[in-house]
Amino acid sequence: MSEPLLRVRNLVKNFPVRGGVFAEASEVVHAVDDVSFEIDAGETMGLVGESGCGKSTTGRCVLRLIEPTAGEIWFEGRNVTRLKGKALSMLRRNMQIIFQDPYASLNPRMAAGAIIGEALTIHKLAKTRAQFDDRVVELLQLVGLNADHLRRYPHEFSGGQRQRIGIARALAVSPRLIVCDEPVSALDVSIQAQIVNLLADLQEEFRLAYLFIAHDLAVVRHISTRVAVMYLGRIVELAPAEELYGNPRHPYTEALLSAVPTPDPTARRQRIRLEGEIPNSIHPPPGCCFHTQCPIRELPLCSVERPPLKQTTQGHWLACHLRS
Repeated sequence: MSEPLLRVRNLVKNFPVRGGVFAEASEVVHAVDDVSFEIDAGETMGLVGESGCGKSTTGRCVLRLIEPTAGEIWFEGRNVTRLKGKALSMLRRNMQIIFQDPYASLNPRMAAGAIIGEALTIHKLAKTRAQFDDRVVELLQLVGLNADHLRRYPHEFSGGQRQRIGIARALAVSPRLIVCDEPVSALDVSIQAQIVNLLADLQEEFRLAYLFIAHDLAVVRHISTRVAVMYLGRIVELAPAEELYGNPRHPYTEALLSAVPTPDPTARRQRIRLEGEIPNSIHPPPGCCFHTQCPIRELPLCSVERPPLKQTTQGHWLACHLRS
């Protein structure tokens, strides 16, 4: 077995909660709580869950855009959490991000060419102006835009075109891993399909690895090799995409999938409605993080003992006392 491109081990991220500007933090938000996973070269791992479950925080910790509280992140055999200064800057050539909002992630005062080429300047990848312009035009064409878009500003583009600029910016330094932080959630459905297909084509051409963060389960199924389901900062199920969608084992995964619209109007799917107390990440419940809403919970087991994420079948990982 070859070494995975990315290994995340026991990742934790807590945010202090302060009552005022000068008040000391008395409580913390447990945004990411003991998360572990691996991504191979050329693979897409989908990360799904409801808003606030810690998906985006996990992705940003992987890139060290947010400093993790605890845990280790290994990329190509190097411990990312220990890198500083120039070593960390060099690493970021191989790890990039595509942000969720194409309207907010582009500098409105910079032309498209300058936005895409900024990383070329930072990492000194273009020795002359001609090389800079040639590379930027190549990147524009790679994502389906024209060379004459070079000097246009973000407000002159549609939402889908802006996201293409964001993708071109991420590709500029020839990375091996791209964190896609809900890259299509702010776009129209027809444009979403175009962007997802573009990402798939780029992955095949350059053997990119993606950490694809989303709440749209249909999109994740289309592009992902494996899918991890998060709830309240923890991964509760991880499996190959078709296995997870065809045979979900965790009660939370079942509830999520029951809410996905089906294209067949005659198909009947029973919607699972979760009841009980909705937990919060400042005071997470003891034991299983899902037990306050779980329809199959057994007390006191589920409310006292935290279920480990364990492999139940080949490639299928589950954190549940009552399922295997």
